[in-house]
Amino acid sequence: MTNDMTTGRPLPLLVKFAVPLTLGNILQQLYNVADSVIAGQFIGVDALAAIGSAGPLMFMVTGWLNGLTSGFAVLLSQSFGAGKKEELRRYAALSVTISFVVTVALTAILLAANRTILGWMNVPQELMGQTWRYTEVIYGGLLATCAYNALSAALRALGDGKTPLYFLLLASVLNVALDIIFIVSFGMDVEGCAWATVIAQGFSAVCCLFYIGKKYEILRLSRVDFRYSGKRVGELLALGVPMGLQFSITGIGTVILQGVVNTFGAVCMAGYSAANKLQNIIWIIYFSLATAAGTFVGQNMGAKRMDRIRQGVRTAQWMILVWSVAAIAMVYLAGPYMLRLFVDASETAVIDAAQTFFRVSGWAYPFLGSLCLYRNVISGMGNGWIPMLAGVAELLARCLVVGIVSGWGSYAAVCFADPVAWVASVIPLVPYYLWRSRKSADALPRQAENGIL
Repeated sequence: MTNDMTTGRPLPLLVKFAVPLTLGNILQQLYNVADSVIAGQFIGVDALAAIGSAGPLMFMVTGWLNGLTSGFAVLLSQSFGAGKKEELRRYAALSVTISFVVTVALTAILLAANRTILGWMNVPQELMGQTWRYTEVIYGGLLATCAYNALSAALRALGDGKTPLYFLLLASVLNVALDIIFIVSFGMDVEGCAWATVIAQGFSAVCCLFYIGKKYEILRLSRVDFRYSGKRVGELLALGVPMGLQFSITGIGTVILQGVVNTFGAVCMAGYSAANKLQNIIWIIYFSLATAAGTFVGQNMGAKRMDRIRQGVRTAQWMILVWSVAAIAMVYLAGPYMLRLFVDASETAVIDAAQTFFRVSGWAYPFLGSLCLYRNVISGMGNGWIPMLAGVAELLARCLVVGIVSGWGSYAAVCFADPVAWVASVIPLVPYYLWRSRKSADALPRQAENGIL
């Protein structure tokens, strides 16, 4: 069902939206976690290192598609908040067309350049075969990935965060089952993990498609909705491209960082991979709260309710700070035990490498959470370029740190690149949000807050 976020207290609305989204994102992340756990336990440390080495590359590619479709969804949420159903369907139809064309082109480019890209990342020769086979399958399944991201983003734009969760739950169970079947029963290598992921994502996309067709008349598209409109295409690209680029720019930075980590050998690669898998779970909470806030802002921009936008952003910021404290305590105190999901307790060198990563980056989690929040909030207000420029600042900061410390031969020093990048990226976002909110408050009619908290 749809969820109108233009009325009611922001806190319960954000929680109601963020909880199923968090669970859904965790389930989606479990695709890769399951791959890493099963590969590490049943194939070996090299397989874990190969999948981990591909992780930043996958983040860059899927991040572009996720950002693109999320940018499109901003216009859907604004149209929904304004009650413009016909406009919403036109945006939805054109976003489907653009997403398909972009994904097909991206798939062709990545398949052609795969070995070259892996060479740039300094993937060790003994891991090249496994990493190449894993990424080839993932690239071949990008249409399934994009389809799920686009369909789930459309549902979230209408305030429905629960339905994608249910389908992801089924897909996650399918993914784990296929991992076991392909690797344990059929004796496949890392490509078995990739096939399991692609099939599961395709399953969740098909489920979303059928559900939308059956339950959401507002999203039942006709041929007339697909008519080309240069104005609407331009509006979609003006939000989708910057959001896609901000994810990709961040991904480029992580690819560069992964390339430096790869020079330290399979042990550091495996430890870095395992730590990133756990940190991604922490990031998911931030991302979910930020996505909820972005949808909240988008709908209320459509309804011209700047008073509610300010209330919602303040509420989301406090939620992020509370989670940051819990996350820091978790990685510092329970990190070594959680890492045993990926490797046997006897692999002490791998666990030590992962703990080094946590010790270096954990203190900066409040900055990471705020970065996610203000990117989505500013995008929800209709500006995709400022978050993209913040992504450029993140990339430059990460590259600067890597350039300075890479010659030191210190894995711990390289791990400082992430927290420095988070701080550098959030610095321009907060002042811009404060300026934009004041400017919009002057332009939009003020309405009483009616005791909203």
